[in-house]
Amino acid sequence: MDTTGYIALTRQSGLLKELQAVANNIANISTTGFRREGVVFAEELQALDAEGGGVAMTSARVRFTDADTGSTTQTGGMFDLAIDGPAFFMVETPAGERLTRAGSFSTNAEGDLVSVTGHRVLDSGGSPIFIPPDAGRVGVAQDGTISIGGRPTAQIGIFDVENPQMLVREDGVLFRFEADANPAEDSRVMQGFLEGSNVDAVTEMARLIEVQRAYELGQNLLDSEDERIRSSIRTLGQVV
Repeated sequence: MDTTGYIALTRQSGLLKELQAVANNIANISTTGFRREGVVFAEELQALDAEGGGVAMTSARVRFTDADTGSTTQTGGMFDLAIDGPAFFMVETPAGERLTRAGSFSTNAEGDLVSVTGHRVLDSGGSPIFIPPDAGRVGVAQDGTISIGGRPTAQIGIFDVENPQMLVREDGVLFRFEADANPAEDSRVMQGFLEGSNVDAVTEMARLIEVQRAYELGQNLLDSEDERIRSSIRTLGQVV
């Protein structure tokens, strides 16, 4: 394969990754706390043996997460919680502590407050939160303080990260954080609300069509280049 083919292949590889990201965004339009994901394209330059020669190829190895918040919907659920601000909830997973914006919580058989995937929700000190089975109505204040019968019993932890772009997506709504996560100062908890996905359906569908067409054009280029090479080989074979 010549240089033209390799350049086209790097472009196709990057477009495929973006196509996968866009398709995943569309699939999670209705997922609570989901944040849109995108792909960052970069240009890689390589010098050639010919004087002044060089070749540029595409690289799409970096993904980014859109930090915009999704719209909130009032559900009235006692353990449905949304965050007004940039902070995150923290949950305990088998792989360690993770951050999330998905606040659809409930209690498990042991009385622990857990996420929809069964991960225990942590308080401001990093400990699981216990809700007595006979608690009745549970109130959650804007600072995350949980009150049972008017008495504060725990405080749901909400945490800020210095640079949200450094978060590593591990699941649709779970993020691994490399730096410290500190107690939030400018965010508040809203009980009875859930934050939806921040994916805009119209924008993502338009982007999906755009990427598909770009991929098809790249494939046509590869097919044309393949036919050119085959034609050249056939011509040379006839001459010889």
